[in-house]
Amino acid sequence: MEVRDASAGYAPQVDRPAVPEGYKQTEDGVIPKGWELKQLCEIAQIRSGIAKNSAAQVQDPIRVHYLRVANVQDGYLDLSKMSQLTISRSDLERFSVQLGDVLMNEGGDRDKLGRGAVWRGQYQPCVHQNHVFVVRPKKVVDPEYLAFWSAGEGARKYFLIAGRQTTNLASINKTSLGQLPVLLPPAPEQRTIATALSDVDSLLESLDRLIAKKRDIKQAAMQQLLTGEARLPGFEGKWRVKRLGEVAEMDPENLGSSTHPAYAFNYIALEDVNIGNLESHSEITFSSAPSRAKRKLRYGDILVATVRPNLKAHLHFNRAGGEWVCSTGFCVIRCKQELLHPGYVFQHFFAHPINKQIEALIAGSNYPAISNKDVSELELTIPPFEEQVAISGVLSDMDAEIEALEQRRAKTVALKQALMQELLTGRTRLI
Repeated sequence: MEVRDASAGYAPQVDRPAVPEGYKQTEDGVIPKGWELKQLCEIAQIRSGIAKNSAAQVQDPIRVHYLRVANVQDGYLDLSKMSQLTISRSDLERFSVQLGDVLMNEGGDRDKLGRGAVWRGQYQPCVHQNHVFVVRPKKVVDPEYLAFWSAGEGARKYFLIAGRQTTNLASINKTSLGQLPVLLPPAPEQRTIATALSDVDSLLESLDRLIAKKRDIKQAAMQQLLTGEARLPGFEGKWRVKRLGEVAEMDPENLGSSTHPAYAFNYIALEDVNIGNLESHSEITFSSAPSRAKRKLRYGDILVATVRPNLKAHLHFNRAGGEWVCSTGFCVIRCKQELLHPGYVFQHFFAHPINKQIEALIAGSNYPAISNKDVSELELTIPPFEEQVAISGVLSDMDAEIEALEQRRAKTVALKQALMQELLTGRTRLI
């Protein structure tokens, strides 16, 4: 795709293969017959918002809802926290948000700049902040289609070029936004495309609700099973309260200064772990390893993040084979055989009883961290070993079900991206 200066307009460029039947060659590439390439300013009004000024005198006041940058997310609206603002009635019509308006942020994350979200009249009356553009489509463009177009590959590339860049943020002015190129099918086809993509969004929303429900069910099961409030059928025997240090070893193996410089291992840093998932690791040698690379790991070890433990970057290590080492930012728990089951212990670090103890340890601290000794002093209720195994199995099955749903959601997101690229460029037609 060729990049043009934003002030002079921008249009996507593509290779010029043979023109298939039903398509036409234009200076901007091959597009379907009946489609046009327009600038946003030609097919919509672009309106700036009102700045909040607590010191301003308001004549003939009216209290209204106030749509801010924080409400306009990555292609959707988050209206869970709506502000209110007192303005003059004379400003209401000028800055009001109307049903079918497409809202676009002036600034934000580089990959989210300009992402449109359609206003469906959830709150009335409502005005928009000066950092939120209202794009009011004319009759030639469907609001839903325009919102999806703003998330498409062509629009994303345009925003990256036309937006003013800082380290991680970008912004776009009204003039540059107006020069956004929009590939415009006939109105019925716009509606068909928007409906198809909305159906995928509905599927994603249903998956989000199902994932949230499954997580709530698991939390309830943890509260009952890990405390003994409810017991699995067929199990008896007394539960005991023990400190972790009584039934497990803390940091049992560590690399010393005499370690051979060429010793190679897989290294797990704090940032490699995200709420029970190992998302990455490094392959390094001892001579090039960071000073925190000390804790040797074995299959079944539990890694507890002692730095910012409230983020729950804990891990049940289940990699077989190879040499593995983790950061001293973790406390490594190695359960004593036949006394404590690793899966049972790991689940506790996402449950209320252990987290309540951790919160008490870091309360009032400027730097939230706990020591390895603190970990060894944590108390948990322990049933007989066989019941620990069974409880761990039940909760692990729930984790697997949630993970499968999350993988399905990720695949659906990828499908939507591919579908957008096909439909918004006319490569695939739904007619």
